[in-house]
Amino acid sequence: MLFFLLTFLSFSFFFYQDLISNSNLIKTKFLSSSMSTKKKWVNNRVGNVDESAECSILDLPELTLELILSKLPPKGLCAMAGVCTELRAKCRSDYLWERHLKEKWGQVVGPAAKREWKSYLASKKTFELSSFGGSLGRQRKWISCVWPFSWIRSRIGTTEKAKGIVPDDSVMSWYLSLESGKFWFPAQVYNREHGHVGFMLSCYDAEVSYDRRTDTFNARYPPHGRRTIVQEEGVSWERVRAPPIGTSAHDLHSSDCLKDLQPGDHIEIQWRRNNDFPYGWWYGVVGHLESCDGNAHFCRCHLSDTVVLEFNQYTVGSRWRQTTICRKSHREKGNETDGFYGGVRRLQGKDEIAKWRQLWPLDILE
Repeated sequence: MLFFLLTFLSFSFFFYQDLISNSNLIKTKFLSSSMSTKKKWVNNRVGNVDESAECSILDLPELTLELILSKLPPKGLCAMAGVCTELRAKCRSDYLWERHLKEKWGQVVGPAAKREWKSYLASKKTFELSSFGGSLGRQRKWISCVWPFSWIRSRIGTTEKAKGIVPDDSVMSWYLSLESGKFWFPAQVYNREHGHVGFMLSCYDAEVSYDRRTDTFNARYPPHGRRTIVQEEGVSWERVRAPPIGTSAHDLHSSDCLKDLQPGDHIEIQWRRNNDFPYGWWYGVVGHLESCDGNAHFCRCHLSDTVVLEFNQYTVGSRWRQTTICRKSHREKGNETDGFYGGVRRLQGKDEIAKWRQLWPLDILE
């Protein structure tokens, strides 16, 4: 068993190296259904060695081939898809691409992006994608923009058989659309507009698209009030997240955590300047009542109908430093001067809290 495992791993390594360094040679080998190495069979009875017919990678056990393909990165799967019809079908399977989608895009695409993708598909027909073969068509130019390897341009176009259709509803199609930057999807952006002081420690809805050249995102914020659409370039991965809940930026979130809030809890609360503005999510913590000295053994703040919310990024005395809400009957509260506070969600995971801490401003805000 150990010998078989070592042999398999060695084969996988050299196979992948050969794939990347010489894709044209790989095509020739696989299209002729042969490998450069011949199998040798030993006849134990007579002790002689005989050479048999050449073997194809497609002769490998199904699970072995699947494991090899699962080790390939997206660019490797795209290259392998151009070898032959059977490998093209295997390399385009949702099973292989779901892992790549989750690893790269899992933190920034969520259910809202999935719904937008389905809506996008409904508005267009199935498109034809040239799998590194055939004439220089629109789809081949598109995929070469995603991965502009010199060997793609120099080695494709040798066989018409490599041409095929990528189903629009496949995971591979969704992955490549995200990678190309042509698909704008709903997400949320921390500290919008390059960390403008008026948006520090907030997170707002936006449409984003990926910029492969800079490995960042472009963001479009919806118009509000007298402001038109605001665009921002160079948004880093750390500032983008998938919306954690499905509440629209113009709807009041139904707070289902108020009865359980107690001092020390980390929260996000909706806030907007006025009714013409969308809500953004602002980070804060639950504080103690003025009548409480903060001693955990005697604190009864969690029993009060009044909940104190603190925003410690602001200096003491700032009108933005603290607000209170009613635990039992809170809806939207505020005015045109201080803005309006909406729904509250309590942060459960350590990763969410750590993200806000990572974005903490260097200087206290006024």
